[in-house]
Formats: sequence, structure tokens, C-alpha cells
Amino acid sequence: MAAHFSKSRRSFLKNSLGTVAAFTIVPRHVLGRGFIAPSDQLTKAVIGVGGMGRNHFDYAGTRVVAICDVDTNHLKEAAAMLNNDVKLFTDHRELIALPEVDIVHIATPPHWHGIIAADAARAGKDIWCEKPMTRTIGEGKRLMEVVQQHQRIFRLNTWFRFNDEFYGMKTTVAPIKKLVQTGMLGWPLKVTVNKATGFDWKFYWIGKTNLETLPVPAELDYDRWLGPAPFKPYNPHRVHQTFRGYWDYDGGGLGDMGQHYIDPIQYILGKDNESPISVEIDAPVQDKDAVSTFNRIEYTYADGCKIILDGENKDVNAAYIEGPNGKLYPEFKSDIPDLEKKLASFPDSEPQVTDFVEAVKQRKKFALNEENGYRSCTIVNMGKIAWQLNRSLKFDPKTQLFVDDAEANSYINQPMRGDWKI
Repeated sequence: MAAHFSKSRRSFLKNSLGTVAAFTIVPRHVLGRGFIAPSDQLTKAVIGVGGMGRNHFDYAGTRVVAICDVDTNHLKEAAAMLNNDVKLFTDHRELIALPEVDIVHIATPPHWHGIIAADAARAGKDIWCEKPMTRTIGEGKRLMEVVQQHQRIFRLNTWFRFNDEFYGMKTTVAPIKKLVQTGMLGWPLKVTVNKATGFDWKFYWIGKTNLETLPVPAELDYDRWLGPAPFKPYNPHRVHQTFRGYWDYDGGGLGDMGQHYIDPIQYILGKDNESPISVEIDAPVQDKDAVSTFNRIEYTYADGCKIILDGENKDVNAAYIEGPNGKLYPEFKSDIPDLEKKLASFPDSEPQVTDFVEAVKQRKKFALNEENGYRSCTIVNMGKIAWQLNRSLKFDPKTQLFVDDAEANSYINQPMRGDWKI
């Protein structure tokens, strides 16, 4: 087991093997399970502090009390950004056992998301998880069940269904959702995701097929970094910033950006409780280990709605959303005359709970949670499986299994190394 760093920032920087006494705090469980006074500032622990995790140290209404990483250099650098009372760990299980932690923020590579989030839920913690929600469909389903069983508040960290300008549309998602709800575009709809409509698939996340075996650096617990993933000899291209180029840990540009782009589409189309019934693939044959690129991935729903992932940017004149009665282009331009004036006469969409701190305090389901997040992550993972197998697949939304395809279904619940499990 990796070393446990429950020490102050100052002592850690002086001696990574030293310890100091833990600071005194009244645990919330003394006041009753789940008790949080409305005026309280929530406490937070961040797991994975090499990059994205550090961006969330100062989230409003929270205070970081512990951090965890399997790279001691990451811990040193992150600790230098925080106060002297923050506890440092290399084993997430020790961190989530802390009674003073309210929220666990998971910023590890995706092959760890499901395990750590489920462990946190069982420990009574609320969860903020980076995208993608999980690396496989089966992990997502099991995580959703665990979160609900333990009545935790879960947030997936992609926000475009409720906040910020949505890439090339130059507007938030709200008016797009409203337009679809009015029926002015007709039905079924086709959504095209490519550079022309404002979305970049980041195909620089490509793995290498000729990796040289190199010594593991002293600061990295590589066995724990791999965790549930199959053992592969160490090379720095596998870990940290370039891990996305390998199937064992993520899924290239689709794994990286898929939920950012697809989750809002799922919301716009009103399909938070559905999954596509098929996925068609056009892509080069993939290496078993290293991710490459795709040309086109097409999803179809039972009612005929489609989501097109145009990796080649082939349709440079594509509308973002196209229906039988009209089209919506980037920058919210449309072939429907006086669109904005017509939209003004329709009611807005139902409000969503978009403040995670308030969701935790009031025990209300967050706008992007374990249920709708599981559905949009399933879309991403369906595409990854078709991409890896290089063939089109049929999917049963009720059973959440591929139809008459044992090999494809073997990718849904993939074995984990050692004793790791959700």
C-alpha cells in the first residue's frame, strides 16, 4: 500500500515521510448523519491534483481539507497552493474515511472514476466527478445504483446543459432547448457535431503503438495509478496529461469531450431517460491499446432522432439541428423567419438546480446527476465500443445491452485488475 500523508503542507514539503498531529474539528456525524447547517461552508477533498483538480480548490462555498494523488510531486505542488491544515494522502480510501469531509471531488483519469465515486458514496460523501462519468457502461450503471442506494448528491462536471455559452452556438443551451420544445423544427431531429458547427474533437489525444518500457519515476506509485486497469509496462506517455490516448484509461477525443458535447444534446432532445437503439461507425481500424481517430459516428433513437459525430468535418455546411420544418445553425441563426420573436411567445423550460453547494445543503438532485449523466456517458461509451470493434451495433435501451453481440457486451462490464471493484 502507498504511504499515507496525513500531515501539514509545511512539514510535507520539508520531509515527505514526516507527520504532524491532525487538526481538531467537530465531525458532522456528531450532529447527525447528513446534517449541514444552511450557513455552513462545506468541506471538500480533491482526489487527483495534477491538473484539473487544482482548478476546483477555490469553488465558492467550499473549503479544501484534504487532497490525494499517487504522484508525490503533484501533492507537493498542490499543497503549496493550500493552507497548512490540509491533509495529504496517496490512497483515496484513507481520505474518504475522514469524518470531516462533506464532498469528494474526483479529478483522476476516468478508469478510476467509478471505483472512487462508489467508495465515496458508501462512506456517506457527496460527489463531484469530472467527465466522463465512467470509462464503461457497466461501471456507470453500478455507480448510479450505489449513489442512489446511499442517497448521495452527485454532480458530473460538465455544465453546458445549464450554464455558459455552448461552443459555436454563441448562446446558452436554454433557447435551443426552448426552440426544440416549441416543435417549430418538426420531428425527428438530426444534430451534427463537427468543427463547422463549433465543436473540436481534439484528435491530438492519440496513443502511441511503439512505447518503450522505461523505469518508473520515484515520485509515482505506478501500480496504484493503473489500479483496476490491465498491467502495461511504464512509459510516461501512458500517464498524466497524455493518458487519454489509451483505451484502458479513457477514449481519445471522444472520451475527453464526448459528455461536454453530447449531454446537452440529450437534454435538448428531451432524452434524459432514453438511449439510442443503434450506433454506426466509420473509422480506421483501431489498435488494441492506443486510440486513433474516427471519421463518423451516427446514433439513432427509436423515434428516428439522430446524433452525428462528424470527425472529418465533412459536412462544412451542416446545420447544428435540422428537422423537417427548419434548421438551426451556429450563432443561433435559422431559416425560420423571425425566430427570436416567435420564441418569446413560448414558455421557458423548467428551472434546474444548478448550484451544487445548495443542492448538497438542501438534499436536492443536481441538474446533471447520476441518472442523466449515466445516460449521456452511455452514449459516449456506445460509440467507443463500436469504434474499438470497427462495426455498427444495435442497442436495447431497456436491458442496456447490445443486441445479439456477445463481444460488444463484453466491453460493457470489463474485468478489473486485482481486487478492485465497484
